[in-house]
Amino acid sequence: MKIIKNIKLCNGCHACFSICQKKCITMEQNCEGFLSPQIDNNICDNCGLCLKICPINKSQIERTGEPEIPEAFAIINKNEEIRLQSSSGGIFTLLAEQIINDGGVVFGARFIENWEVIHDYTETIDGLEAFRGSKYVQSKVSDSYKKVRKFLENERKVLFTGTPCQIGGLKSYLQKEYENLFCVDNICHGVPSPKVWKKYIEFREKLAGSKTRKITFRRKNCGWMLFSVSFCFANETEYSEVFKKDLFMQAFLKNLCLRSSCYQCGYKTINRNSDITIADFWGVQDIAPKMFDDKGTSLALVQSQKGQILLEKIKSCANFMEVDCKNSLQFNSAAFHSCAEPKNRDKFMENIDMLSFDKLVRKYAKTSLKRKLLSLSGRVYGKFK
Repeated sequence: MKIIKNIKLCNGCHACFSICQKKCITMEQNCEGFLSPQIDNNICDNCGLCLKICPINKSQIERTGEPEIPEAFAIINKNEEIRLQSSSGGIFTLLAEQIINDGGVVFGARFIENWEVIHDYTETIDGLEAFRGSKYVQSKVSDSYKKVRKFLENERKVLFTGTPCQIGGLKSYLQKEYENLFCVDNICHGVPSPKVWKKYIEFREKLAGSKTRKITFRRKNCGWMLFSVSFCFANETEYSEVFKKDLFMQAFLKNLCLRSSCYQCGYKTINRNSDITIADFWGVQDIAPKMFDDKGTSLALVQSQKGQILLEKIKSCANFMEVDCKNSLQFNSAAFHSCAEPKNRDKFMENIDMLSFDKLVRKYAKTSLKRKLLSLSGRVYGKFK
């Protein structure tokens, strides 16, 4: 039995894996390093739950009538230390702290051993540190959806943060709304391959002659707009390079290492199935210059009444400015458009094990990064829908 007709549309959300009562579905790594569902037909009883639950097999975001334009806010966490540790303005930590202070649980992506990225949860303020900052790798959801439902049924508040497709998978798995569930998605460029990420770590560690001790994707030592990728190694050496010169970021920005479904994503719309959508506020220096100091500014779109209530609770801990939603997204084309699939993307993936990482990227990322860099600096306009 096939869950979906075209496996390239599968975004690896884990909804089918989570719903299977026979445990006949496993998430297996394909040749590109992405997790995809595999069915053991010797165990499967053809109940059809996986077909029903798969977001690809139904409207991923249900829409009725004319879409409402969300309220939009520029937000800066007043805690400067937390803000500098965050990818943009530090809004995630504010939302998460509020949920934990209310006795709730927060789910997010964190590194584990060997620098893999998984979804996990914390019930403490200290535990939020592992979830802060971008991880440009597709996280492994594993049994997080099941844990979310258990907390919800025990009447705990839950904040689940993730990509739009992970939020879609969770909502589809739960099959009903919970008043104590708060979902926060991000404006996502696309998810890179864990296999490519692993190869890059091996490349960096070979050059350093040491194991990695700490990784930061969005270090602000050169400012927020010209952020750096940083590796600290066990031998006390460090690699740090601005994103446009880092090999992994070049592959990411050139769309060479993204999941196939990212090139035809069904979640590219202003109205999301989350409660709040967050993003880097690219172009804030032109739209709301009072909220720009090159240390990071968050953009928040309010998608529900629950989201509005949650934002109201954190206002005393942040600098807020309401902005025009249309203007705030004009510099963030990823809100509306799937990334373009390069012609040489498949060749890049096929040669992961054949070439050293530097040769691989330099061979297949030859064309100029100018358009990608311009979009990050706020000059490529996305179509407003």
